[in-house]
Amino acid sequence: QVQLVESGGGLVQAGGSLRLSCTASGRTFSRYTMGWFRQAPGKEREFVAAFSWSGSSTYYADSVKGRFTISRKNAENTVYLQMNSLKPEDTAVYYCAADRYGSGRKPGEYDYWGQGTQVTVSS
Repeated sequence: QVQLVESGGGLVQAGGSLRLSCTASGRTFSRYTMGWFRQAPGKEREFVAAFSWSGSSTYYADSVKGRFTISRKNAENTVYLQMNSLKPEDTAVYYCAADRYGSGRKPGEYDYWGQGTQVTVSS
């Protein structure tokens, strides 16, 4: 079992920045591709970014490329999502997820999920 706890959400004005953190329990963090997803009211959960378990690849949704950066520190069991140039359409609940030895961009491919953290971007 892996437990994920997100933090760092909040209210920010358009153009501002936030950094989300996700800390995992357990001693096998390095075996998991770590992803960030988001879900806005009335919409399906969508892929935002992922960092491969091998440490060699990162993936981004087109809507956040150039604005968001995913990073991870295996020694601290933590993955981050740095969000810059935020837009009102980035408003959503952001979820951290873990996919053992995976490389997925689909929610169904992930094994464990955090509880989510709210990000609200005002115009």
